[in-house]
Amino acid sequence: MKNLYKIDIVIVTISLMLLIFLVGYMRPLVIAPLDSHETTESEILFSIEKADILLIDDNYDFTTPNEYPLKDGLKINLEPGKYYWKAKGIVESEVRTLTIISEVNFELWEIDDVNYGVFNAGNVRLNVDVYNGTEFVGSKKIEVKKNLSLSGDKFVGGMDE
Repeated sequence: MKNLYKIDIVIVTISLMLLIFLVGYMRPLVIAPLDSHETTESEILFSIEKADILLIDDNYDFTTPNEYPLKDGLKINLEPGKYYWKAKGIVESEVRTLTIISEVNFELWEIDDVNYGVFNAGNVRLNVDVYNGTEFVGSKKIEVKKNLSLSGDKFVGGMDE
């Protein structure tokens, strides 16, 4: 009878060790981005192995997640803000965070004496007020990575809210 207990203990111990190994082996391997990553880049490259789906949400509970099928070189454009994400395969990875920091940046170049080109080089939509001298000419919205030709001699820009 004592030998039977010893055999049972050995079998249970080996089974537990095998189970722990298999769960660890099946857990998704998250390579990039690192946890708590902060950037002004809105296009994020995800590198994950042993998973099928990427879940991204703006809340920790994942009540309304966006799902993306995982493939090599998966790049996702995200608006500025804080995101929670995890990979899902046979088992799920741990929850990680990612923060996209707002960046307001526009470039200006002279086209001719009264016309200028304005390029939105940031990661948020811009609202640009145009003046000719002290006279307000108008206001223009410029999408991310787009440019406009504007007439005026003074331009004041900021994040469009």
